Amino acid sequence: MIRAALAAVVFAVVAAGVALFFAASALREPADPDGESRVFWVNANESLDPIARRLDEDGLLPKRAFFGPRVFALYAKWSGKDRAIKSGEYDLAPSLTPIAILDKLVLGQVKMHEVTLPEGLRLDEIAMRLQAAGISDADEFLARAHDPVLARRKGLQADSFEGYAYPETYRFRRDTPPEELLGCMLDELRRRLTAEDFAAIEKSGLSLHQVVTLASIVEKESVPGPERPLIASVYRNRLARGMRLQSDPTVIYGVLQTQGQFDGNLKIVDLRADNPWNTYTRAGLPPGPIANPSLDAIRAVLHPADAPYLYFVSRNDGTHAFSATLTEHNRAVKRYQLRRQAKNEVGAKNGKRR
Repeated sequence: MIRAALAAVVFAVVAAGVALFFAASALREPADPDGESRVFWVNANESLDPIARRLDEDGLLPKRAFFGPRVFALYAKWSGKDRAIKSGEYDLAPSLTPIAILDKLVLGQVKMHEVTLPEGLRLDEIAMRLQAAGISDADEFLARAHDPVLARRKGLQADSFEGYAYPETYRFRRDTPPEELLGCMLDELRRRLTAEDFAAIEKSGLSLHQVVTLASIVEKESVPGPERPLIASVYRNRLARGMRLQSDPTVIYGVLQTQGQFDGNLKIVDLRADNPWNTYTRAGLPPGPIANPSLDAIRAVLHPADAPYLYFVSRNDGTHAFSATLTEHNRAVKRYQLRRQAKNEVGAKNGKRR
């Protein structure tokens, strides 16, 4: 009997060892070396056991003898990693081993979503892009972006983040808190501004907020290219002479702020409707940026062209005609704008597309 009992113990130990060997080896084997990745969510405060079961149900754990979600959970608990798993959206593939999957969950290597923010977007346009990319709810983002308390806490001398959400291609996780998004965009702007830029700001006699505000106008009045310093010089010259800026993009921004929408057709009544952003009715800069400018636009304001121009008008080809006097400007308007309007009216009468 003793011999039989001993044999049973030995057999049990060997069997346990074999089971442990297969279980341990399965931790280092993928479920499917050719399997495609899939989205896997770890919910906030979700315990390890249901996570392990769902990994198994999604085909992310290998189907091996002596292995399963319970073994995966036991390993995570034995290694102490069960308490370090991060919630979020993950890109997991069956070609990853269970150990590699666990490491991703512990490191919080969540799936990242890319969003491109071109120069010159307003905060509401940025909000819609973030929502379309699945990164943040547009309304929640806007509420925080226009929160003066948050803006001041982030070190801005402004009541919102308009102008300070730097245009760039970003990668964020899904449902990133708006405060984190805004902080990242502001940090990108601060990272790009050099000591020479800050020295130029101090030399300009303008505050950073005024520079960014004027840069946002330059951004909206121009396309990327060599004309930005010329456009900046026009506005710097006008400010120096006490002339009103008379910038259409500021009027459009004012319409959006006071009416909530703009139909794309700037009317005379809009130019005459007084509000803080209407630079036809008010002198000086508007109270804040009207868009989020690029570094090029900021540097154009800091280093404007040395030119006597006070006016410019679009040539309708992406460039502008610049003038030093009102007489020259009126001739340019007649040449490029009134002639275009007449041509459009003739085309409309003849049924031609404009």
